[in-house]
Amino acid sequence: VQLQASGGGVVQPGGSLRLSCAASGFTFTTYTMTWMRQAPGKGPEWVSSINANGDVSIYGQFVGGRFTISRDNARNTLYLRLDNLTPEDTAMYYCVRASDWSTRGRGSQVTVSS
Repeated sequence: VQLQASGGGVVQPGGSLRLSCAASGFTFTTYTMTWMRQAPGKGPEWVSSINANGDVSIYGQFVGGRFTISRDNARNTLYLRLDNLTPEDTAMYYCVRASDWSTRGRGSQVTVSS
C-alpha cells in the first residue's frame, strides 16, 4: 500500500486548499478511503471517509460543512477540499485505506496562520 498526499500549504484564516492523495499497490476502487489529521502533540483525528463508489461520504463533527471529500477511481486519487480554514485546522493531513492508520504514507502539512 502506497499513499502520498500533496497540496498542503500555508493559508490565512478563511482560506482554502485542495489536498490530493495518490494511491497505488492495492485495488483502490474496492476500498473506502479516509482522511485523517494529526496536529503537533496530539493523536490522530478522523476527518472524513468516502465509500468505494464515491457516492456516500461522512465527516467529523468539527468539519461543520467546510470540507468536501471526493475521489477519482479512474486516477486512483482521493481528494479533500478544505474551505473556511481556521488555525485549529493546522495539522499534517494523511489519507489512509479504510480507517487503518497504519497504511498512511506521506502526509501533507496544512498551516493556517495570519
